[in-house]
Amino acid sequence: MTPIAYVRNDFTSKFGIPRQSGMIPELKSEIVFHGDYSRPEAVRGLEEFTHIWVLWEFSEAKKPEGKGWSATVRPPRLGGNRRVGVFATRSPFRPNPIGLSCVKLEHIRIEDGKVVLEVSGADMLDGTPVYDIKPYIPFADCRPEASEGYTAQTRQHLLTVSDPGHLLERLPEAKRAAAGALLEQDPRPGYSDDAARIYGVMYAGYDIRFRVNGTELIVCEVI
Repeated sequence: MTPIAYVRNDFTSKFGIPRQSGMIPELKSEIVFHGDYSRPEAVRGLEEFTHIWVLWEFSEAKKPEGKGWSATVRPPRLGGNRRVGVFATRSPFRPNPIGLSCVKLEHIRIEDGKVVLEVSGADMLDGTPVYDIKPYIPFADCRPEASEGYTAQTRQHLLTVSDPGHLLERLPEAKRAAAGALLEQDPRPGYSDDAARIYGVMYAGYDIRFRVNGTELIVCEVI
């Protein structure tokens, strides 16, 4: 398969990227088509849809040298000590590193002759290769009666963000709401619980450092 586009956003590091799409609508990204795929007629009619499916590659999910895929993985939100089948998860470490995300389509524009989709709620790294775009069709894609398996016990995991030094104000105003929502989702691995450890999330060119005490996330430094 050949990539048709790439993602452009404020995430230059995997750490801190939302675990699922749509969780942080404040996060803005762009899908930039390239080459022969960047034709306005190829997205004709897409503007009539509010959401789209994006098929992309976990391009930074590198397998250890000499090792193949694993039949089971340990989802971080289950504490990192319970194994489930890889096909029962959305782990990036898969036989084929294919990601699937549903994002909101905000706008379509032409920039320097390239088709650009402005989207919100993406869970992808800057530079991620995109292989396909499909419209989200509510009557076919929405299944309210679907069961959510073990994810029911991990769905709500929000932290209270404390910024006593008003450090987040160093970020551009347009980026602050997204940064706060990102921290609220708890970027740490699910099995980390060291109140003294300082973590760092790279977002929008800033290194946001924090620690977590119980259910409170304290912003320590913004570089």
